Amino acid sequence: MAWIDKLVGRSPIGPMQEHMRAAVACAREIVPLVEAMAAGDDAAIRERRAAIDTLEHEADDIKNEIRNHLPRRLMLALERRDMLEILDAQDSIADVTQDIAELADQRGMHLPAGLAGPFRALAARVVVACEQGARVINELDELVETGFSGRESARVEEMITELGRIETETDELQDEACRALFAMEDELGVATVYWHQIILWIADLADYAERVGNRLRLLIAN
Repeated sequence: MAWIDKLVGRSPIGPMQEHMRAAVACAREIVPLVEAMAAGDDAAIRERRAAIDTLEHEADDIKNEIRNHLPRRLMLALERRDMLEILDAQDSIADVTQDIAELADQRGMHLPAGLAGPFRALAARVVVACEQGARVINELDELVETGFSGRESARVEEMITELGRIETETDELQDEACRALFAMEDELGVATVYWHQIILWIADLADYAERVGNRLRLLIAN
């Protein structure tokens, strides 16, 4: 982690961007995890959980380095609290992805055919939201250089607006998945509760990505 120490010594922005990339790498694993559940392949589910665990631990290492080396005052337009709030939202993407994989593995959850389509659609769009969140945070260094104003800030605001639009689409897909789930409630019995939790957690990933964008929007507005 020596390279992180050097980066944080100058600025925490590079490590923040690296942390978001690690978090998004976790989120991307949701798509093959859903496929493993749809196939009823316990070995593949365990493999995806192991991959997610590794990525989440990498994200945690970066997060801890950032927290341990973050100065009290960073720069005029950006304070320690701002960075920690953004970091927390990013970290939640990795943490919740790990929660999903743990539940899927521990309970051996095999996705019913009637839910496979809605789950695939939701997972794919959530990943798009997380990737858009990464594009937004990748602009943080440019925003700092321009003092959160001017043409760069306008461009980033457009990116954040697009992120909000994608997140709204994930809300709609979440609703569709829940409706499909509850239509099968009599058939699924108690398992309905666990599938509902996974739907909520998958959708949460887009919410956390949007939170990253909204925090930057506040910085631009101030």
